[in-house]
Amino acid sequence: MEMIHLKINGIPVEVPAGSTVLEAAKAAGVDIPTLCYLKDINCIGACRICVVEITGARGLVAACTHPASEGMEVFTNTPKVRKSRKTTLELLLSNHKKKCLSCVRANNCELQKLSVAYGADEDRFMPETMDKPVDDSTPYLVRDNNKCIQCMRCVAACRNVQGVSVIGSIRRGFNVHIGSPFDVPLAETSCVGCGQCIVACPVGALTEKSSEQKVWDAIADPSKKVIFFTAPSVRATLGEEFGEPVGTNVEGRMAAAIRRLGPDHVFNMDVTADLTIVEEANELIERIQNGGKLPMFTSCCPGWVKFLEHNYPELLPNLSSCKSPQQMFGAVLKSYYAQKNGIDPKDLFVVSVIPCTAKKFEVTRKEQFRNDTPDVDVALTTRELGRMIREAGIDFNALPDEKFDDPFETASGAGAIFGATGGVMEAALRTAAVKLDGKCEALEFTEVRGTEGIKEASYTVGGVTVKVAVASGLANAREIIEGIKSGERDYQFVEIMACPGGCINGGGQPVQSDSVRNFVDLKTLRSKALYDADSSMELRRSHESPVMDLLYKEFFETPGSHKCHEYLHTTYVPRSKYSFE
Repeated sequence: MEMIHLKINGIPVEVPAGSTVLEAAKAAGVDIPTLCYLKDINCIGACRICVVEITGARGLVAACTHPASEGMEVFTNTPKVRKSRKTTLELLLSNHKKKCLSCVRANNCELQKLSVAYGADEDRFMPETMDKPVDDSTPYLVRDNNKCIQCMRCVAACRNVQGVSVIGSIRRGFNVHIGSPFDVPLAETSCVGCGQCIVACPVGALTEKSSEQKVWDAIADPSKKVIFFTAPSVRATLGEEFGEPVGTNVEGRMAAAIRRLGPDHVFNMDVTADLTIVEEANELIERIQNGGKLPMFTSCCPGWVKFLEHNYPELLPNLSSCKSPQQMFGAVLKSYYAQKNGIDPKDLFVVSVIPCTAKKFEVTRKEQFRNDTPDVDVALTTRELGRMIREAGIDFNALPDEKFDDPFETASGAGAIFGATGGVMEAALRTAAVKLDGKCEALEFTEVRGTEGIKEASYTVGGVTVKVAVASGLANAREIIEGIKSGERDYQFVEIMACPGGCINGGGQPVQSDSVRNFVDLKTLRSKALYDADSSMELRRSHESPVMDLLYKEFFETPGSHKCHEYLHTTYVPRSKYSFE
């Protein structure tokens, strides 16, 4: 690799050719602030917060876009640079709704952090009247353009990473704002609810629609039996809300913290990740052996399911009919569990803790209601759970490790890896391989691991060759689908997750600062926590879990049974792209 040599504030540094000044400064141990730049998502040099002085250059240059070159001398902290950054911040503040004390991004806002660091005067320039309408039309997201700083990170995430493109700049000049075509509400577009725009936003212009008060109200209601369960990836990310290093597994403290919020039980969603795999593997084998619709797509990601409904409704028969682990758990609780414990399902208040904003939409899907009762009442993001723990005055880092409650405590390692891209595929292959060939002892299908956007592999088990693909990020999903439609790609089984890297990088996960996100591989570190948990377990195949034996013997009979289809499977609906179509 060709290396180049330059100086950052007089510090000699060597970096690979092609590096930017921003990257070179990081290598020298110097942080340059950013707002519009976000690694792998947005690099347009528009906000001018990252400007630096370069010897010989006519003016200040944007470090995020300017290439480092041999012999270059860069200065990141001169009076001219500091004055420019401060003025830029003050201009942004003049057009920003400064409700910091009541903003969910307080103390985790890039604009707030930089304004404090540079001593910006929020009243230096005459403020604009803050009267832009707030879009809260969806069940999962709120857009407040009064807080938007026009960094374009949300637009880039939606267009470049996800290929959904339901938001962009509208109008010009002082009247420019971010919105959907013709300014229709977001709920009337083909938005899939993935939330990648939220985690890309450096301020509080985009947030999840909070369900916290509903949960507090249910906990305080003596007529309700409140049950929490947590998704596989949350244990690998919740610690970040409390200052833990990225990739710390906090499963034990998570269970302890939720228990102290006051619900009746805390269960492990890995259990229904296992249940999803048993049902999904059975469905895949049936399709392969009986000439069913192939390739079969996984259906556990609601963002991906909604993407298919909007963009490729002709391929809905290819989706597995299995509900997601979240919806399966709700169905199990409001059928088997309620019957066994003599509880009216309407008296159960079921709360999932998930890494995903699309799950907030999923709980509202009427095709997954039973007797006008939803499978799950509320879906809380990892961030919302963090806020509830802080509001309750719980010292998370001082908590002891505790276990989930019986009977939904024990799950397999296959359930744990659900939270990483390729995890669903690997978990399904572990069970399908045994079903197809009782002698198969394979546990690790490493070809489908890793955070790459698209992975492909082929396995021969029991005389059956299964070609598989894994995609994360909806732009990659579109590439896979177009290849299948054109005949250039041929698979039997395809896993797709809407969020790049899978649930560990979901739209409901903790928001890391730019200084971390631009230089730390969050997806790999978070995924490692899940694979480490899997490798340390005795049970590593979903169908080997004793809870699966319990559920099938006492209620569901056999995988794919009529009762399973009644409670654990669902249907999908074609959707238009816009309400005016």
